[in-house]
Amino acid sequence: MKSSESVIGIILAGGLARRMGGGDKCLLPLAGKTLLQRVIDRAQPQVARLLLNANGNSLRFARTHLPILADASASNLGPLAGIQVGLKWMQANTSHTWLASFASDTPFFPADVVEQLYLATQIKPSTLVVASSKLQTHPVFALWHISLLEKIDAQLQTGEIPRLQDWIKNQNSQIVDFTAHEYDPFFNINTPQDLYTAEPLASLLK
Repeated sequence: MKSSESVIGIILAGGLARRMGGGDKCLLPLAGKTLLQRVIDRAQPQVARLLLNANGNSLRFARTHLPILADASASNLGPLAGIQVGLKWMQANTSHTWLASFASDTPFFPADVVEQLYLATQIKPSTLVVASSKLQTHPVFALWHISLLEKIDAQLQTGEIPRLQDWIKNQNSQIVDFTAHEYDPFFNINTPQDLYTAEPLASLLK
């Protein structure tokens, strides 16, 4: 089965965007589209169903026509909390066993990132596959098996906020490296300067 038929996707937009001055960073414009719309356009063809993890009033994302899932806790426990609600939604609403996660501030990720991560699970069994580029892992761009939900629940119940890359290192995970020629496909936008830098990159998207 193709990854686009067997994987549910979730865009993580629950962060506080402190370096951007707060607010919904993903709604900032980039070359005529919001960051979020660019991520949706890139992610949607790669998955069977796309979800959005965001906290607060969901009406501000109504135009996306995506299911909006808020963190189970109001304590802002980081991206792992977004993975948790995505896996729980998947468990309750589908028979799928894989969840692909996407960052809402990274609009240039590969158009085949899910396919490549999914292919890795067919070659070498694992419960978690993470993307990397230029010798750096990108833990938000990952493929999560439903069997990880119990471990994630247990971690979040402690109230601690683990760094995602640290939590991943303790799992049965593997890494898939992606090439970065004209630009790093996992370039993420954290500051106003990053947004300015991203403008010319938007024309390079394929």
